[in-house]
Amino acid sequence: MGKYRRGRINEEMQKELMNILRTVKDPRVQNAFMSVTAADVTPDLKYAKIYYSALQGDEKELQAGLKAAAGYIRRELAHTLNLRITPELTFLRDTSITYGAHIASILNNLEISDPDPEETDGQP
Repeated sequence: MGKYRRGRINEEMQKELMNILRTVKDPRVQNAFMSVTAADVTPDLKYAKIYYSALQGDEKELQAGLKAAAGYIRRELAHTLNLRITPELTFLRDTSITYGAHIASILNNLEISDPDPEETDGQP
């Protein structure tokens, strides 16, 4: 199977997961205001890592809620995606957004001053 097919499956799975997560009735998932940032399916389509970010809620509670709802989410994916095998889902928190915000805050707090002409030691 070519990489282009896996890429299309990853994108379609990400879109469908966003729609399915809106229908999950577990309050731990429903109140977390979460989004799916990426999906990564193995080449044999048996397993998928789902990366998500959440703005609210406790991390452990959200992880437990997603694990409890994994069967429902997988069944709904099987109905919407036309795949021979529906992959088993593993949910992983995506920390790249918070890491990027941390780096941006560090860069915004830097104080940049013009070099003094006396400190250049005669260099232009």
